[in-house]
Amino acid sequence: MPGYEFFGEAERKEVNEVLETGILMRYGFDGPRKGKWKAKELEEAICKTFGSKYAQLVSSGTAALTTAMSALGIGYGDEVIMPSFTFVASFEAVLSVGAVPVMVDIDESLTLDPAAVRNAITPKTKCIMPVHMCGSMADLEALQQICKEHKLILLEDACQSIGGTYKGRYLGTIGDAGTFSFDFVKTITCAEGGVVMSNREDVFIASDGYSDHGHDHKGVDRGADLHPFIGYNFRISELHAAVGLAQIKKLDQFLAIQKKNHQALKDMLSQIPGVSFRKIHDEAGDSCTFLSWFLPTEEATRAVVSKLKEQGILAGNFYWYDNNWHYIRKWDHLKTSATLNPLHPELKTAVMHHATKDFSASDAIMSCCVSTAIGLMWTPEQLKTKGEQLAGVIREVLSMQPATV
Repeated sequence: MPGYEFFGEAERKEVNEVLETGILMRYGFDGPRKGKWKAKELEEAICKTFGSKYAQLVSSGTAALTTAMSALGIGYGDEVIMPSFTFVASFEAVLSVGAVPVMVDIDESLTLDPAAVRNAITPKTKCIMPVHMCGSMADLEALQQICKEHKLILLEDACQSIGGTYKGRYLGTIGDAGTFSFDFVKTITCAEGGVVMSNREDVFIASDGYSDHGHDHKGVDRGADLHPFIGYNFRISELHAAVGLAQIKKLDQFLAIQKKNHQALKDMLSQIPGVSFRKIHDEAGDSCTFLSWFLPTEEATRAVVSKLKEQGILAGNFYWYDNNWHYIRKWDHLKTSATLNPLHPELKTAVMHHATKDFSASDAIMSCCVSTAIGLMWTPEQLKTKGEQLAGVIREVLSMQPATV
């Protein structure tokens, strides 16, 4: 799955060009940098590759979400509807701008259930934030329609779906704004980094300033910049951007390998009665970073996970239901609103309320789901062995399960 598997000479070349100038910061120092502007080059490459009019690089995917929400005017008292299955950064970013993360159920696509979204809308709702988990997309057509009806912002958290598409358009470029993460285990890595993408100039201008202390970047040097609003330091460094600049040139290669390996593994598991797969709203647009599959019951799923662990082959297979980072069931710190800095009492109450609702519909899905990460470096023999081992364990467990009527 991740681009770090292909880290090599191209990345070293880009990084060394930065080291040779000694200018590691993305802004200023025009003379000494000798024309090397890696962050600017990467932003241009992102726009060209994904078809977004604007791109603003930042220090992480979390920073990208925080920046995007601020640029979109999301803040105190606003409710942001998001899925119960995501990464903790999604709700962390919502809280960072003073808004309320409103968790709702997912469906078999492992993304937002549009019906659950509709049921969660209140007069305080400001934004719907689909999270395109494990490389595949939410039902964007349905969510766009809801946003249109209720005049809501659509912010795509596409951090886990770089290169995925929906009806011919890249995920992250369809809503009012979208974000990627370029951390170490994403399809494209900068080691650490992220980007806000948008086709709205106002969102870009606000993101550009907000991520750099409010600088308007209109002066002849940083000391001449004005500050139309308060911002923060979410800058990416030239070193990180240099890594991403090499990686983005390999995206097509990464995706081709992922799709080939994903299909081969899916073909093997498809032969097993009782195994089913996540719903994909646009099969051609799946970036194929994971193969997500279901077993008939939680008991069977847990038995497979246990046996995979027992045999030393659990690595790369994720049982999100028990995962501390990705599913609401284990987010006790959110449910108790445990923060180092005190939240406003109203915000704290709202956070705890929405985090402790009934998520039994999501539980029924996640308790039976395993996601297998797709490797880029698998040899044909390794892929065959992995598939056979996985299939063998599943067949063994299912053969021991009581028959269902």
